[in-house]
Amino acid sequence: MLKQTLYIGNPSYLKLKNNQLVVIYPELNEEKGRASIEDIALLVLDHNRITISSPLLEKLMEHTVAVVVCNKEHLPNGLMLPLDGHSEMTEHWRHQLTASVPLQKQLWKQTVIAKIRNQKKLLDKYQLPSSVMDNYSNEVQSGDIGNMEGKAANHYWKYLFDDFRRERYGEYPNNLLNFGYAILRSIVARALVSSGLLPAIGIFHSNKYNSYCLADDIMEPYRPLVDALVVEWYQSYPTFKELSKEAKFHLLQLPKLDTIIEGKKRPLLVAITTTTASLYKCFTGERRLISYPEL
Repeated sequence: MLKQTLYIGNPSYLKLKNNQLVVIYPELNEEKGRASIEDIALLVLDHNRITISSPLLEKLMEHTVAVVVCNKEHLPNGLMLPLDGHSEMTEHWRHQLTASVPLQKQLWKQTVIAKIRNQKKLLDKYQLPSSVMDNYSNEVQSGDIGNMEGKAANHYWKYLFDDFRRERYGEYPNNLLNFGYAILRSIVARALVSSGLLPAIGIFHSNKYNSYCLADDIMEPYRPLVDALVVEWYQSYPTFKELSKEAKFHLLQLPKLDTIIEGKKRPLLVAITTTTASLYKCFTGERRLISYPEL
């Protein structure tokens, strides 16, 4: 069974009872719902009056649940993951930390190509100019020294939305994109920990202030799946520009989205685990290619 994403957006008290997460609304002093811990992949906390018990947090970490905390702008700004997510963690870390620079550059090349190809497919879906994206993906070199990723992004954003500039704190629909990417980043970080890898040590990103460099690397080919959800919302509700609960619920479909990976249809949550497992095998030399999804 596919694991769940739970979103809590009201004043709540969250506690553990019989290996289940129990949600209580304190103002009414009544239970509003419960979920088995082992069925949860992601828990999103989006209210400044949420209280969570220590035994519940301990059990969530035991089952590798990613706990995401949102700020006053309702954007994810914190992520809790277990320190020990794999039985052979130190062995996996050793392979990751000793990966050669040429290998890392080749893995980044694969990542950029996969991202550009998925961006092209999204442009194709809406019959937008896309032929130049083939040129960009074919010209990606080891380490993407020619910055084909950036050139492709300039074309992609120019046509995907009307009169749009992609910025972290820019105008709509940047707010929806930011929320979706933050959720995606959390899912990828969780999968990396489950695969016994260090999210902080990237193959391309290397900011010393970033604890999720590898997550930022591996999520790149998955970003167009977030973009696809945002385009759907953008076209269906062109005047609804706020990051409303309805918009969030739409974006929280992300873990269940169907992808094609290794020739099979898989939900995104499962596909990302396939990707991180294949990445580890690239570090050990068991394989040469990372498994990435097709849009």
